[in-house]
Amino acid sequence: MQCWICERGCFIPEGGRGACGMYHNSGAGIAELYPHRYLVACPISIETMPMLHFYPGGKFLQITTAGCNFNCPGCISTVIVGEMQPASNALQALSSEQVINMAQKNHCLGIAFLMNDPLASFLTFLDVAREAKKAGLLVGCSSNTYFTESSLQEIAPYLDFINIGIKGLADESYRNCGGSTVRPVLRNLEKLWRQGIHVEVSCIAEENKQDEITALAEIIAGISSDIPLQIMRFLPMEAAALNKEMSIREAEELVVKLKNYLNYVYLFNSPGTQYLNTFCPQCGRLLYRRDFYGPMGAKFKAAANGKQGDECPQCRGKIALKGRAAADLYQEGSFEGGYPLTRAMEMMEAILLAIGVKEKKTVVGLWEDVFLNGGLDKLHHDLQNPDKYLELIRSYGVRVNRTAKAEELASYIEDKIRIIKNGYGRIKEKPRVYYSMGKPLFAVKGERFENQMVELAGGVSVNQEIELTGRPGMTLSPGELENLNPDVIFISAFLSASKEDFLDECRQQKLNLRAIQKEKVYNYPSPGWDFGSPRWVLGLMYMANILHPEVYHFDLRAESLLFYCRFYNMTFDIAGVNRSFSKPGNSWQWQA
Repeated sequence: MQCWICERGCFIPEGGRGACGMYHNSGAGIAELYPHRYLVACPISIETMPMLHFYPGGKFLQITTAGCNFNCPGCISTVIVGEMQPASNALQALSSEQVINMAQKNHCLGIAFLMNDPLASFLTFLDVAREAKKAGLLVGCSSNTYFTESSLQEIAPYLDFINIGIKGLADESYRNCGGSTVRPVLRNLEKLWRQGIHVEVSCIAEENKQDEITALAEIIAGISSDIPLQIMRFLPMEAAALNKEMSIREAEELVVKLKNYLNYVYLFNSPGTQYLNTFCPQCGRLLYRRDFYGPMGAKFKAAANGKQGDECPQCRGKIALKGRAAADLYQEGSFEGGYPLTRAMEMMEAILLAIGVKEKKTVVGLWEDVFLNGGLDKLHHDLQNPDKYLELIRSYGVRVNRTAKAEELASYIEDKIRIIKNGYGRIKEKPRVYYSMGKPLFAVKGERFENQMVELAGGVSVNQEIELTGRPGMTLSPGELENLNPDVIFISAFLSASKEDFLDECRQQKLNLRAIQKEKVYNYPSPGWDFGSPRWVLGLMYMANILHPEVYHFDLRAESLLFYCRFYNMTFDIAGVNRSFSKPGNSWQWQA
């Protein structure tokens, strides 16, 4: 029997499963193996989906299952779609009625399926969508949109909005994911638009694919120049190479070019960029302000000058936007709303990989333990404190029966911290240190781990002197940053920018800072050295060397080689690392 749900069109023998592992041939038809089971069911603000032109700031109930009909290289959701088992006890069973009740109880405008693809749980999503419409709720999803014509016909009457994730125009992009061609996606894009469903398109922007993305913008413009296009600056994870990552500067230049074709083009995964804001396409007036809100996410801040609606208050031009902006903005919990949950799962996995775990089932077992025992809030707190982080290493070692290796890792980190603390007496003056992510004005929140590292390495964290909201921080005004006037600036090792681009941006902003005057701006030698992985200890040594070269003389090359050999049983090769928190390199493999 051929599966009718996605365009992969798997032929499934009776009792067999499709390529995605989520459906089987029951003999009577294609059936879901794990129906009505959710990894996530919680309120979110819609921009974390992300959706920017549909009820800005609106509160929706996020639902997420597990699995995917695709297997994309470097997927940011690998922990959910490729590692978390859909049969896991961490997924809670909820009827469609219970999902609807949860949305109503939390005063949500509707239901939004995201993080993994609804095509992996199509029959469940279809049932929820039907019930939601009966209850007067809005319904939408983020999807690769590899629907067959039959499955699209089934779901379309219940959809109000959709984010269509396009992998690229080249058939090779889809073959790499398990599909064959982009044609079904483009077909479905036009059909959904013609049916009056609110459509936004997201596209991963890799290095050297600007022409392909420009061609996509032309195709979208042929349907409607009012369709918002979200450029997702590629973050290389898993087996993806770091050289596929486009710089923030290059991505912003691409956005400017694409605005020749489309009225609304946005840039994600680029903290501090102005291209998350909505500007009037007729007169250029700023209409809606947003800020970076973690990977693949945004946060609605306000309508400019308090004005809102689908008309520019300056030129009276029409704005392609559905629904009024929320008066009260919802604030998600620690790991709620979009992709931060996947980062939490990666950070747990990172510790296990560093103490010798190479089996997926062991990692899944820890996730289940944390999820089922309400441990996410505690995890969020512990990940911000070096001492608590060491406790996590030791406790995880006990849980997975790797006590000796966990003790070896924790002791290694403690030894480096002890060396740094022993040098405090020789420090003459602590420099004022600013921690930025991406562009200069995006400041990392003071309570975060990176700023604890600053203090531990013998600096004064200026980020702790001001109140910062957002996730993982917020964009400052030039005046706010100048008031902090740091002596030294560190750029995040995760969502980073080159020192050259960073300094150029500072000069364009005419920022008058001691750190800029003396060009004391620093990138880490390698991703993963400041947060999310035990490799932060390497970053701590690097920071200590930078802040107090008269006191500390860590040999970073030797230490990184030693760390990788002892804790990953592999050599450190800067060409083989990427942005993954958990995997130490793009050649790392699970044990069969």
